[in-house]
Amino acid sequence: MAHKRWILAVGLIMAASPLSAQPEVTPPTAPPGTPTTKYCMRIEAVTGTRIETVECWTREQWAEQGVDVDKDWPKEGVAVEA
Repeated sequence: MAHKRWILAVGLIMAASPLSAQPEVTPPTAPPGTPTTKYCMRIEAVTGTRIETVECWTREQWAEQGVDVDKDWPKEGVAVEA
């Protein structure tokens, strides 16, 4: 009886493995939004610290800082605030 339980447990583990092994899918560009939509992205840590900062700005505000939201979103994007 214990042998059957062991086989069942191994079978369940093997069946679940492919689901957890799938990589997280990131969109190729930032999600569409309105002019007031804020895009939250990671920015470089200040010199002397390793603490990562997240800033939430509109597309226009990011552009003023020289950031292309569509280009940088797949790598640095965190969230969108409507």
